[in-house]
Amino acid sequence: MNTVENRPKRIIDATPPKGIKARIMRWEFMLLALLLGVVILGVNLHHNFLVPHHLFNGINIFLVRGLIALTMAYCLLLGEIDLSVGSIVVISATMLGIVFNATGSALLGLITALAVGLLCGAFNGLILIKFNELPAMIVTLGTMILFRGLSERILGPANVGGMREVEWFANLYHARLGPVPYFFIFFFVLAGVFWFVMHKTTFGRHMFAVGANRTTAEYAGINVSKIRLIVFSLSGLISGVSAVFFSSWVGSVRSDVGLGYEIEAIAMCVLGGMSTAGGKGTMAGVFIAVFTIGLLRYALSLINVNPETVRIIMGALLIVVVSAQSVRNSISAKIARRKA
Repeated sequence: MNTVENRPKRIIDATPPKGIKARIMRWEFMLLALLLGVVILGVNLHHNFLVPHHLFNGINIFLVRGLIALTMAYCLLLGEIDLSVGSIVVISATMLGIVFNATGSALLGLITALAVGLLCGAFNGLILIKFNELPAMIVTLGTMILFRGLSERILGPANVGGMREVEWFANLYHARLGPVPYFFIFFFVLAGVFWFVMHKTTFGRHMFAVGANRTTAEYAGINVSKIRLIVFSLSGLISGVSAVFFSSWVGSVRSDVGLGYEIEAIAMCVLGGMSTAGGKGTMAGVFIAVFTIGLLRYALSLINVNPETVRIIMGALLIVVVSAQSVRNSISAKIARRKA
C-alpha cells in the first residue's frame, strides 16, 4: 500500500546553488561552454560571423522565435506545454494585417494583435481550468489547428502587407542604436523581467511548487487555476508580441507564418535545462540556449547550408546534449547518495 511517506519526493528550489564547485557543475555553465564553442565554430566557418551588421541581423531573426521560449519556459515549469504558440502568432499577425489594411492605422493593428494573442492564450487557460482532467498538450494541439485554420480561412492563398510603409512600425524591428537593434535591447530587458519573476517573486515560487506537485500546491493554499490561467494568457500575449515584430520585419503576413515556432521554443527550453515534468529549470539556461541555437543557425546560414541539413544538425545536437545532461544528472545523484 502506497503512503505519502513512500512516494518519491521532489525538491522545489527556485534559487541557484552556491559555491564554486556547485556553480561549475550547473547546466548553465556547460551551456556557456557550448555557446563559446558555437562562436568559435562560426568564426572559423565564415569571416563575417562577428561583423556587427551581419551578426545582429542574424540575432534579430531568431529572437522573433526566442520571445516564445520565455513563456514556454513558464509552461514547462508548471509541467504543461503550449503547442498553439505558432498558430497564435499567425492569427495575431493576420488580424494585425486585416485591421491595418481596413483602417490604415498601424497602432490599431498592433493593439489588435496583442489583444488577439492574449485572448487566444486565455482561451487555452480557461479550457484547462474548466476541464482539469484534460492534458495541456491535447488542448493546445486542438487550438493550434483551430487558430491556424482560422487564419487560412481568412487569408486563403493571399497575403496582407503594406506595414513597412509606416516608418515607426517598421522601425520596431529594423531601427538601431548604433549597430545594436532596439529589438535586441527589448529582448534583453524582457528576458530580465521573466528571470526576475521566475526566481525572485512569490509568483515564481508558486510556479515551481505547482510544477513539482500540483496537489500539494493546492493543499498549501496556492491558487493553481489562477497561475495556469495567467501563464497561458501570458504565453498568448507574447506570441502576439512575436507577431508584431514579425510583421514589422517582413512587412506582410501569410498563413504559413509561425510554422514550427512551438517546436523551436520547446527545443530551446529543453536545451536550457527546463524539465518537461515540471518544477525544475532556470531562465538563465533558456536564455543561453536561445543564443546557442540561434547563433548556430546563423553560422550555418553564412555558408549556405540548406534548411533540411540544418534541421538534422539541430536535432542531433539536441539529442546529444540532452543525453549528456541526463548522464550528468545520474552521476550527480550517485555522488549525492554516496555522500549521504
